[in-house]
Amino acid sequence: MPFIDQLYRTYAPRGFVVLAVAMDREGARAVEPAVRERGYSFPVLLDPKMEVANRYGVHATPTVVLIDRQGRAVGQAVGERNWGGPPGRALLEALLMAPARKAAGQS
Repeated sequence: MPFIDQLYRTYAPRGFVVLAVAMDREGARAVEPAVRERGYSFPVLLDPKMEVANRYGVHATPTVVLIDRQGRAVGQAVGERNWGGPPGRALLEALLMAPARKAAGQS
């Protein structure tokens, strides 16, 4: 996931969000040392009961679920990918160019 962390650092100012979901049943005890060792700068959600994973149909790791600015899951990739390459960056750029969903009560 080094590419993901690099993309997060690059695109976060433009609204790009990364949330890693750790499905380890031992929770923080197992996950925190790995996150610290790898130096991830994005948040990591602990999901030992696999509630989030099940909601998004995640059955293997790593799995990336792309969610657009409207909050819709628009893509899923299982396995390692070079998100820092031209196709990955082009996809992220397209998603970042889309208008954000307006909050309730905004016009």
